[in-house]
Amino acid sequence: MFGIAAAVTVILTILIFATMARRLLGVQFSRFRTVAAGFAGMVVGGPLMLLIVSPDVDEPGLRPLAQLALATACAVLFAMVFLVLAEAFVPSGSVSPIAQWIPALRRRIARTQRYTKLTSIAVRHGLGPYLRGRQQTGPDSSGGRHRLARSLRAALDEGGVTFVKLGQVLSTRQDLVSPEFIEELSALQDRAAPIPWEQASAVLTAELGRPLDEVFAEFEREPLATASIAQVYLARLVTGEEVVVKIQRPNIAAAVERDLDIVTRLGRTLEKSTQWGRSLGIAELTEGFATALREELDFRIEAGNMATVVANARARRDDSVVLPEPHAQLCGERVLVMNRISGVPLRRAGGLLEQRGIDPVDTARTLLSCVLRQIMFDGVFHADPHPGNVMVTEDGGIGLLDFGSVGRLDGATRDALAQLLVGLNSGNAGMVTDALLTVVLQPEPVDEQQLERSLGQFMVRHLGAGSTPSAQLFIDLFTIVSDHGLSVPPQIAAVFRSLGTLEGTLQVVAPTFDLVGEARAFGSAQFAEQGSMGSLRETVQNELISLLPMLRKLPRRVDRISDSLERGRLSVNVRLLADERDRRFLTGLVHQVLLTVLGVTGGLLGVLLLGLPEGPDVVEDLPLYDVLGYAMFVLSSVLVLRVVASIFRNGSGDEDGRD
Repeated sequence: MFGIAAAVTVILTILIFATMARRLLGVQFSRFRTVAAGFAGMVVGGPLMLLIVSPDVDEPGLRPLAQLALATACAVLFAMVFLVLAEAFVPSGSVSPIAQWIPALRRRIARTQRYTKLTSIAVRHGLGPYLRGRQQTGPDSSGGRHRLARSLRAALDEGGVTFVKLGQVLSTRQDLVSPEFIEELSALQDRAAPIPWEQASAVLTAELGRPLDEVFAEFEREPLATASIAQVYLARLVTGEEVVVKIQRPNIAAAVERDLDIVTRLGRTLEKSTQWGRSLGIAELTEGFATALREELDFRIEAGNMATVVANARARRDDSVVLPEPHAQLCGERVLVMNRISGVPLRRAGGLLEQRGIDPVDTARTLLSCVLRQIMFDGVFHADPHPGNVMVTEDGGIGLLDFGSVGRLDGATRDALAQLLVGLNSGNAGMVTDALLTVVLQPEPVDEQQLERSLGQFMVRHLGAGSTPSAQLFIDLFTIVSDHGLSVPPQIAAVFRSLGTLEGTLQVVAPTFDLVGEARAFGSAQFAEQGSMGSLRETVQNELISLLPMLRKLPRRVDRISDSLERGRLSVNVRLLADERDRRFLTGLVHQVLLTVLGVTGGLLGVLLLGLPEGPDVVEDLPLYDVLGYAMFVLSSVLVLRVVASIFRNGSGDEDGRD
């Protein structure tokens, strides 16, 4: 019985100390952290009681009670100090709950093993100095950059699907890496050995939630195409429609997620420790890559992208390019079912075009116009139109496949791009400068006059009379952007990635095709159409409709303003601290300052009181000045600790329950 009573006493003491410490600090902490503080207070409070409290427990009077109160106050103060220091060094929410520690440890071990393997791959290919930050810049010569690019390509290829796709993304970022790296990384192929039909069918059945024969009348078990993330099969629905079924590889999402965690961590580390990482903005690049690849792993997103592109084409009454349509009721996170587009891949379509008597240049122009309309008018566009995603149909038309990677542009960005295209077509450097500054990021003030001069020279070089635009145009444009301290946001980079990939695709169809010239012609035709009387009338009508509510109120408001001006009663009312957030911030600041002043004042008073030589006794051998001095010390400590705790928690009183 004595042991049970002692245990109950200890538990109650811990809970009392913990509750008092949290209440006095005025900040909510997790239960685990609060109980730990109470335990720390008890560990300190027990010995203090033995040191402070008189050993003669039978002594009458208030002295033992005063000593007991002082020891208890010291224990509670120590619990408060424990909470403040814990918040300072291990902020709330920075450590996972205990229940997650074992899974987190397993993930850390797996990540460490993967880190070790990737590091050995990098070192084996000569990339170790760049990862450790010893090599701050790349080679100066073209030959050195070629060798480094080959080493990087080999390392990424050996690293697996996530790193192959990272290399493919880098190969499209002409604004970030040099042509030598573009050339090497473009050779990375998304390939993998096919998985057995049993594994693929298990994924398909799990996603559909019913037997395959209830959905498909026929299903070819040999994959039509194999990639690192998914395999593609041909099938026919019970309704008779021929479809293409895209099935994700089993467990690929977990492997990719593990590598994405490593990629983003590595990106942040390299940006902090290396000059080339900071110049590339590699942390933001890897975060954007991780987001895009996670979307690619969810086939429901691809189905939604596909449906959006199809709907936009129908709204424009554009049937120049054949687009697949998803069967939404059969699509899931790991399975995508869409209509089949019969034809041959673009690389092998030359004979079919000749057989049909179709001019390859017309085919290339049709594909370019489709992508440009998606970019300029729809705001949702195919971001990866490489030759494998383009088919020539049996009647000689063009089919566009694989909408796992799309770009999205808001209306303001599309308007700025349209202005940029008009400025390039008309040779107006000022218009190009204004449009460029609208779409790029400006970390620091820009010398607009110098930028406009550089863009003017750029247009004379690449778009002047007698010049032949080439891919160097994009490289020089990105060089200008970089030289003026600007950076290209991800959505604009997706546009140039799409156009850069499309240029290579169009060269497969028509080697002499001039993408820049055709794009300028497309822009001239579209803006001429928009400038027609009918289009202008519709634009003015839409603008007037949006302005109509304001126009209705305008005469009455003008009359009120003129009347107030005539009577001399026109004034401007400026309300300070009208925003609730400003008032809350100022109130909290004043509160902290007052508590700090009171705490410091209390501490000084405590020192003065304890320094007084004589004074009245509360009881025998218990001076009043000592009681007041220790009380002021306790009060001062509570106030100061309360301020410090609120600073570390930024005034938040939310209990997140994590530790």
